Amino acid sequence: MKVFVTWPLLLFVVLLDVVTKRLAESMLPGVGLARPFIGDTVRFALVYNPGAAFGLYLGSYSRWIFMVLTAGALIILWRLYRQTLQGDLTRAVAIALVAAGAIGNLIDRLRNELGVVDFIDVGFGDHRWPTFNIADMAVSGGAFLLAYVLWNEERAMTADGAPLDATADKRTDAREVS
Repeated sequence: MKVFVTWPLLLFVVLLDVVTKRLAESMLPGVGLARPFIGDTVRFALVYNPGAAFGLYLGSYSRWIFMVLTAGALIILWRLYRQTLQGDLTRAVAIALVAAGAIGNLIDRLRNELGVVDFIDVGFGDHRWPTFNIADMAVSGGAFLLAYVLWNEERAMTADGAPLDATADKRTDAREVS
């Protein structure tokens, strides 16, 4: 069941991210120029982010550093996905969202040395959230969901004293094994 949720969701989010970024590049008036969408609260403004979330920038090698970090994160997500139980749809959705967002922004880093295309600008007056995109929303939402899932798994393990057997496709109570 996780396969039927994870891969279509991942593909949908990556495609939505790529399409919306290309639309932003072709339809917005210019870098940094805001176009109101929902009054001044939600605007569209084309920005190229050479760094990472919240403007984190590591100098001229940021692009390459963040590509390597993304590849590492995708490897970790793949391992988490492989350990995900067939019926654990919440965990599968969380992993799909984080991976899709990471892939969407990685595509931008590979495609354009200017950086990741951001275009959603939210805020009130001069108080603005950093400009973001669909991939950023997927990573953020998926990360919160994944943290919640993993936290609940940890709570369940410590509550009954049974460790999670990561090598099997099921949870095993250590007392039953020994």
